[in-house]
Amino acid sequence: MHVPKKFEQNDLTQFTDLINNYPFATLITNSELGLEANHIPFILDQSNRKNILQGHIAKVNTLWKNLKDKSEVLVIFHGPSCYISPNYYPTKKETGKVVPTWNYVTVHVKGVLSYIHDEDWKLDLLNDLTTQHETGQAIPWSISDAPEEYIQKMLLSIVGLEVDITSITGQWKLSQNQPDLNRLGVAAGLSLQSESHQAIAELVKEQMAKSAQTN
Repeated sequence: MHVPKKFEQNDLTQFTDLINNYPFATLITNSELGLEANHIPFILDQSNRKNILQGHIAKVNTLWKNLKDKSEVLVIFHGPSCYISPNYYPTKKETGKVVPTWNYVTVHVKGVLSYIHDEDWKLDLLNDLTTQHETGQAIPWSISDAPEEYIQKMLLSIVGLEVDITSITGQWKLSQNQPDLNRLGVAAGLSLQSESHQAIAELVKEQMAKSAQTN
C-alpha cells in the first residue's frame, strides 16, 4: 500500500481500535491457483505477548487445501470512508483549484497463516466471536443456547484460521493535505450527512486536534 507521509498512521492503539470496531476483513492469499480474496470477521488476540488474528472459514472453502499452511497472507481492515466534494472547501470560491477525493482509514496486516482443526480451539473462537458481536443485543445470544449436538456438527464444518502478525501498516487519509479552513469545511459538510460520513467528520476533527498539539 502506498502511504503518503501526511496520511501515515503508526499508533498501535489506533490499529487495535479499528480492527476491533471494523472486524470484517478481506483476507488476500496467493497460491499456485493465483490470487484469491475471502471476506472474514477476525478477532484480535493479544495474549501471550503476541498479536494474532483468529477467524474461520467453511470447510467446503478450498482455501485450506489450495494454500499451504504457514503461507504469508495480507489482511485488510476497512474503517469508515466517504467521498469528499470540492464544495466542502471554502477555498473553492477563491481559486477554484480543488478536485474531488476520498477520505478513509484502513489497516493492512501481513502475517503467516495457520489452519486449526482442533475442536476445542474452534469452539473457543466461536465463543469469543459471539461474545464480541452480541454485546449490543438486549439479550445476547450464546452458543449454549443451541443444542450441543448441533454445535458439534457445525464445528466439523469449519476450519480455524490463525494469522501470526508480522507487520501492520495504517493509512488515515483525513484531508491532512488541505489547509485548516478546508478541513473544517470537510468536517462541517460531512456532519450533515449519513452516519458513515459523520464518522469521517469526527476523525477529521480528531486529526486536526492532534496536529494542533504537535505543532
